Amino acid sequence: MLVFSLRTIPSTDEAFTGKRHGLRFPGRLATNESETMPATSVSIGLIDPKSPSNVGAVMRAAGCYQVDAVLYTGSRYDRAARFHTDTKSARLRIPLTNVTCLLDALPDTTQIVCVELVEGAIALPAFEHPDQVLYVFGPEDGSLDQALVDRADAVVYIPTVGCMNLAATVNVVLYDRLAKSGAAAGSDELIRHSRDTNNRVTTPSRSDGSFRATKS
Repeated sequence: MLVFSLRTIPSTDEAFTGKRHGLRFPGRLATNESETMPATSVSIGLIDPKSPSNVGAVMRAAGCYQVDAVLYTGSRYDRAARFHTDTKSARLRIPLTNVTCLLDALPDTTQIVCVELVEGAIALPAFEHPDQVLYVFGPEDGSLDQALVDRADAVVYIPTVGCMNLAATVNVVLYDRLAKSGAAAGSDELIRHSRDTNNRVTTPSRSDGSFRATKS
């Protein structure tokens, strides 16, 4: 049993006991003795976030990229949590959990990847994502502590000119993981499932075949 100090934002029972995900925590426990550990486990750790809009956008990204859990430290988010931009209600499916320390009770199989502008870090395009991972992101108005970076299995940065905000950084890291995975192939079925209900735009038909929609 995992024992740690946390406060969990209310979520549906499926988020914690659903057949697909089991307990959504880095290296989550199996829901029964016959269930094996998952091949992949992806969680996001936020250090003392302050912006509800950023956290809401992170939760939306977590839903889009099928992240298992979002953890955060500090109390600044709680004080302003009545505002949010999680328009897809990702928190109904993914736990948003306040913890004292992100690294408490992490299984040995979970790798810690800090995302920060640190000299000597690995550029994201060259990074190979672990199967079981906790991605750690610093606060909007600060940096990750050196002690935390020292415990990381890898430190990664996004090679932009200037820095992005928290939500944008999370989105880019998760997209990079998706693009490099074997699950990146798209389909018309996925488009129909993901698009807005009012979106009925179609791709143009060209006689030379230079632009054709993927066949379903």
